[in-house]
Amino acid sequence: MSRDSFGTISPEGTGALAATNAHESKSGFNLRGKLGKLRSSVSYFENTRQSVPLPETIPVKYTEEEAEYLSVRPLVRQEFRSAELVDMVVQVAGKDLGRVQKILSAGTIVFHSFRYWWPGFVADAAALGEILRKYPDTDPQRAFSSEDCDEVILESGGSPAAAWSPPRHSLRIRRADANKRKLLGSRTLWGILMNLARETDPSYREYSYSLRGDIYTLPLSPEQVRRLAREATQVAPRALRAELAVLPSISQIIFICPRRAAQSPRDSI
Repeated sequence: MSRDSFGTISPEGTGALAATNAHESKSGFNLRGKLGKLRSSVSYFENTRQSVPLPETIPVKYTEEEAEYLSVRPLVRQEFRSAELVDMVVQVAGKDLGRVQKILSAGTIVFHSFRYWWPGFVADAAALGEILRKYPDTDPQRAFSSEDCDEVILESGGSPAAAWSPPRHSLRIRRADANKRKLLGSRTLWGILMNLARETDPSYREYSYSLRGDIYTLPLSPEQVRRLAREATQVAPRALRAELAVLPSISQIIFICPRRAAQSPRDSI
């Protein structure tokens, strides 16, 4: 069947048309089959990617992170020991094994305003778990002790225009700096801060891997804020007086208490 000048299909053209349709159908089937095999191969590769022991050293590149802009700052290259790289990841993501494995495999992280890159790898769960077990766990039953506290952070509330926002003011004060007495003085800024903690027990929040200590919080009443601002200006050493200008705006104290027996895992591996 063939098609004449009026578009009528004749009998002798039927075989050719059927053959063409069959060829197209077969080609489509073959293409779908090839795509299916390709997807299967990709899936197999992803599922069978072998975990590896933690390398001795890992080549790392990093540069300063610049939000919304193409960075033109120099790229620094450095060799990291595996424990150093894991420690950096833990400070950002905690000690969850799956989360740490995922970041090591992705091969990038932002840490302290720097973007780091390295050749991603699937870390062996047993080897990685051995490192992570050396990090402390959060312990809500751990009572606050002023003797364990080495540092405080004085924080103000966030912006009232946002449901959640970071503190408008944040001042970190170390025990060594706040424990200095003025000439002929008997009180210290550190002693005043610890007295506030004795009046109302701070609440346990978590163990911070970035601050390397247990974190306790103490919300302050307006009266406590006024008293702290007044007394602090009377006893604070000269080096801290300018920074203490933010005291009238603070709303809570964060207490950082390192665990004395805990050794930094990156130093012990």
